[in-house]
Amino acid sequence: MHCYILEITLMKQVQFILILLSVFHVLFGPIQVISIDPFNDDVSGLIMFKAGLEDPKGKLSTWNEEDYSPCDWVGVKCDPATHRVSSLVLDGFSLSGHIDRGLLRLPFLQILSLARNNFTGTIATDLLSIGDLQVVDLSENNLSGPIPDGTFQQCWSLRVVSFANNNLTGKIPDSLSSCYKLAVVNFSSNHLHGELPSGMWFLTELQSVDVSNNFLEGEIPEGIKNLINLRELRLGRNHFTGRIPENMGNYCFLLKLVDFSGNFLSGRLPESMQKLTSCTFLSLQGNSFTGGIPHWIGGMKSLDILDLSANRFSGWIPNSVGNLDLLSRLNLSRNQITGNLPESMVNCIKLLTLDVSHNHLAGHLPSWLFRMGLQSISLSGNTYSKSSYHSFTSIPVSFHGLQVLDLSSNAFSGKLPSGIGGLGSLKVLNLSTNNISGSIPISIGELKSLYILDLSDNKLNGSIPSEIEGAISLSEMRLQKNFLGGRIPAQIEKCSELTFLNLSHNKLIGSIPSAVANLTYLQYVDLSWNELSGSLPKELTNLSQLFSFNVSYNHLQGELPVGGFFNTISPSSVSGNSLLCGSVVNHSCPSVHPKPIVLNPNSSYSNSGSSLQNHHHKMILSISVLIAIGAAIFIVIGVAVVTVLNIHVRSSMSPSAAPFVFSGGEDYSGSPPNDANYGKLVMFSGDAEFAEGAHNLLNKDSEIGRGGFGVVYCTVLRDGHCVAIKKLTVSTLTKSQEDFEREVKMLGKIKHQNLVALEGYYWTPSLQLLIYEYLSRGSLQKLLHDDDSCKNVLPWRQRFKIILGMAKGLAYLHQMEVIHYNLKSTNVFIDCSDEAKIGDFGLLRLLPMLDHCVLSSKIQSALGYMAPEFACRTVKITEKCDIYSFGILILEVVTGKRPVEYMEDDVVVLCDKVRSALDDGKVEQCVDEKLKGNFAAEEAIPVIKLGLVCASQVPSNRPDMSEVINILELIQCPSEGLEELH
Repeated sequence: MHCYILEITLMKQVQFILILLSVFHVLFGPIQVISIDPFNDDVSGLIMFKAGLEDPKGKLSTWNEEDYSPCDWVGVKCDPATHRVSSLVLDGFSLSGHIDRGLLRLPFLQILSLARNNFTGTIATDLLSIGDLQVVDLSENNLSGPIPDGTFQQCWSLRVVSFANNNLTGKIPDSLSSCYKLAVVNFSSNHLHGELPSGMWFLTELQSVDVSNNFLEGEIPEGIKNLINLRELRLGRNHFTGRIPENMGNYCFLLKLVDFSGNFLSGRLPESMQKLTSCTFLSLQGNSFTGGIPHWIGGMKSLDILDLSANRFSGWIPNSVGNLDLLSRLNLSRNQITGNLPESMVNCIKLLTLDVSHNHLAGHLPSWLFRMGLQSISLSGNTYSKSSYHSFTSIPVSFHGLQVLDLSSNAFSGKLPSGIGGLGSLKVLNLSTNNISGSIPISIGELKSLYILDLSDNKLNGSIPSEIEGAISLSEMRLQKNFLGGRIPAQIEKCSELTFLNLSHNKLIGSIPSAVANLTYLQYVDLSWNELSGSLPKELTNLSQLFSFNVSYNHLQGELPVGGFFNTISPSSVSGNSLLCGSVVNHSCPSVHPKPIVLNPNSSYSNSGSSLQNHHHKMILSISVLIAIGAAIFIVIGVAVVTVLNIHVRSSMSPSAAPFVFSGGEDYSGSPPNDANYGKLVMFSGDAEFAEGAHNLLNKDSEIGRGGFGVVYCTVLRDGHCVAIKKLTVSTLTKSQEDFEREVKMLGKIKHQNLVALEGYYWTPSLQLLIYEYLSRGSLQKLLHDDDSCKNVLPWRQRFKIILGMAKGLAYLHQMEVIHYNLKSTNVFIDCSDEAKIGDFGLLRLLPMLDHCVLSSKIQSALGYMAPEFACRTVKITEKCDIYSFGILILEVVTGKRPVEYMEDDVVVLCDKVRSALDDGKVEQCVDEKLKGNFAAEEAIPVIKLGLVCASQVPSNRPDMSEVINILELIQCPSEGLEELH
């Protein structure tokens, strides 16, 4: 009965609830059931992360906060079992901003990959505490600052971590040692320093370690033997010292890739390395390893790439190298190897690239060298001679695989093979600096793929064959310093890709063909020191990319072309042609008059005045002869008097003074050979005398500047030509006279309209001088920062021209393989045409070694321009250091501010200030306030951004100078409509 009553009661309660719900539905509508949805955390976390980003390409447009689940969003993957976010991969999405803490709301995240974006800021300490992270890839961004010590404290599930190609600083934290499951670690291309964490060598699961391109130091510990699963070890381009651990090969026998290049490792290679039989890549380039190349190297049978270049290996190449039948690339260049290439290498049937340049190899070229399918051969800088040249001259006509052949700087003699056209795939042919004679074979035109032809500094004769027109891909043609005669073939215009043409120091005759003007890509032309005649073709002004055109010391005549490059051509580029006229040579061209009436002297006039006329002519002739004889006698007497006075002056000079001997070119005659203090001054373009005498050269009153390498003086030549003289202050560190002269002559050959020309030099054991062209407007630093602000306001158009000029000058230096090393505004000069000229380049080559103390003393004045690479104990100089300095110069020119400015309570670093303004969207405010708004914003802002890119903390992020020029030319607005900016 009670159960029955209870059942009725429950039924009544249910009925009551249903009635109540019905009434509620009528009054307020349907009731929504509230539940807790785990997906909301994933959605809100990702939306929060997106809110802090810039997404210029709209890659994350599908991310909608109204969505129930993010599993269908771009870059997002979910676990099929839990339907929670397990993977976030946004590689290459062009995203920027900071990595927001919203990602902490993804508790099931296992893969986080944000590579190849533009994320900035620092790495958060709790980043790796997200979910069960197994893979973290933040490579190729702009993250900066140190890696926090606590980053890896919760990394028990982490398998892969990559922070490569960022701007990270500081040390690798010791907490990395707690990631006991870690298999792959990549911190390459940052600014990390210090030693690797000691506990890292106990992470037995490690398979790949890449910390290359940093500033890490210390020795490679013996503890490496614990990494028994290691497959790849990249420690290249750091500051590691000491030896390779003796037992490395006994334990790490699974290694497939070993890169220790660009460090300071030394000693002999440990024998245990022969057990690395799985190794396919071994690079020890750029260290100080000694001893012979070990015979056991042939036991590393899996080697595909072997690079032992730039070390101190000596002795012969072991025959065992022939056992490496999988080898495709072998580089033993820049060592002290003797002997010859072993015949056993014929067994290296997969070898494609062979570089043994700059050693002491000699003997016969092996018969197999040109018959085994090699694509690149470099034997330059050895001592191969005539007897070893036969195998090259007998190259089989059907040989098509070779692409690069460099036999330069040996002692080869003989003739070029007539069948050279059979090398159908050849792209680079360099036989320069040998003793090769004979003519250039006409089959050279069959090389359709040839990109670089360098036959310079040989004994070639004959003419340049017209068949050269067949080399349609040719970009560089270097035939200087030979005995070539005949005319420049007009067919050269068919080589339409030519950018570099050097035919100087030959015996070429005839006129310069107008067809040269059709080579629209020409940038560098040197036809100097030939016997060319006629006038310069007017069409040459159409060569829009030309930046150097040298026709000095020929027999050219007539008016120089007007327009284009020729409006700013250097007088030294046309000197030695006495019949040329125009404003550049300061010789006005004669006006054109009608020809005078000339009476025939053989006419039959026989009047009485004819005898008187003849007598008058004889009288004039006699007087002219007497005047000429008298002038000659006067000159002889004058020379004798000057000689006596010179002897008297020299005898009265103090013993410590080093007299000057003036000579042109290579003529050193007249220098007393036994007097160590007797100096010689050599001018590269003819003879010269100083107007006030040698004793006033280094007068305090003529001082115009001081720099890290010396004091600069100004003086005037007898012909009124001003020059700048740099007195080097590192005389105790300079090379021998022979080395000094060789380096200076090389610098003297570097000619470009955006480089300060080196016109000569002076040398004694205690005094060295460099003679430069003088630019009266002074340095860029003076024009930008002179106290007289009203006088020195550079308009925007002029500033852009200066930046572009600096870029072209620096690009040419890098093309000539010269690193400036000390680029700053005091080393950039402005000529009367507002053209920027870079000075002080190549001075590093005058030092015998990269001594750290010397370098430190030289770069003190370059504070703010120095690339971060200079901050380390041992400086590694690359072209990227110049590009960093160039980036700072861009910012200095645009902003009018110094790279570093000292306030009362603060130090303002220009690069940081501009980058901060860019982040805040206020970059336009960085433009020099002196311009008062008179600048092209569509140019100025991209130029500032280009400066910041060039000044990137990561060298690999900085563009090459050729890329910089292309960018600037794209940025440059058309001149029309911008007159108000001039």
